[in-house]
Amino acid sequence: MSSSPSAAPGAAAPSGTASGRVPLSGLLLAIGGAIGFSGKAIIVKLAYRHGVDAITLLMLRMLLALPLFLALAWWAGRGRPPLTGRERLAILGLGFSGYYLASFLDFAGLAYVTASFERLILYLNPTIVLLLSWAMFGRRVSLRQAGALAVSYAGVLLVFGHELQVAGANVWLGGALVLGSAVSYALYLVYSGEWVKRLGAMRLTGLATSVACGFCIAQFLLTRPVSGLAELAPAVWWLSVLNALACTFAPVLMVMMAIERMGAGIAAQTGMIGPMSTILMGVLILDEPLTGWVVAGTALVMGGVWLLARQRR
Repeated sequence: MSSSPSAAPGAAAPSGTASGRVPLSGLLLAIGGAIGFSGKAIIVKLAYRHGVDAITLLMLRMLLALPLFLALAWWAGRGRPPLTGRERLAILGLGFSGYYLASFLDFAGLAYVTASFERLILYLNPTIVLLLSWAMFGRRVSLRQAGALAVSYAGVLLVFGHELQVAGANVWLGGALVLGSAVSYALYLVYSGEWVKRLGAMRLTGLATSVACGFCIAQFLLTRPVSGLAELAPAVWWLSVLNALACTFAPVLMVMMAIERMGAGIAAQTGMIGPMSTILMGVLILDEPLTGWVVAGTALVMGGVWLLARQRR
């Protein structure tokens, strides 16, 4: 829930892409999902201006989205057999890693870094998936893939150095939190391929995200007074509604449907529009500076991911 998808190891390409043709519906869904995910960082940064903390803001987002995901899980599961014990455990783990932990770390990190830098880190997902596949499954990394990794991480380090000069030492904390979010989501991507094929994209999305909503609500109830909700600025509420609908439910559904139509690899390549849309919205809405450092770093990150996708293809 924190970034665009990446190719999951072992995930088969849909039949619609076997001949090289990319379905237009899948392409449009992936583009819409990437832009929706990108808007999340902008909304979070706007909400932080009203004094709300990450735990409360994440809870509001998930509380408002919960009915939609429950309805999605029910609708997608009609006429299907009940979940087995193994499937329930898988959904619990995927919901915790991909939608709860990744979202919490991302929201916390956005308190210290710009939206543009956050999106660049999250866009490293394909490279992190490759590294996890090497570390966990022993998959070989070619020299060209290693070069693509080096290009991408050089771009992040370039922007990181600039952020460090502008925002100070807190960038270390914010960058580490967002990187943790990217790793958590990459773990979800690595393990979700099998369960998407078994349960279906929409059913898995509805169930796993509903689990994550439960984690977020429980975290708030254990750490924050409920009475504090009455003191929130009205802007926090309408921003949370927008976050839940346009930047959570809609993009999650669109990306999963895009993966089902054209495969995770092509969906991840389409997600290249994400960093650019975040930078553009950051400049226009948040008044974030558009410097040569940010442009160069973005070009390197996107170039490295593109090289990696081309090598995989």
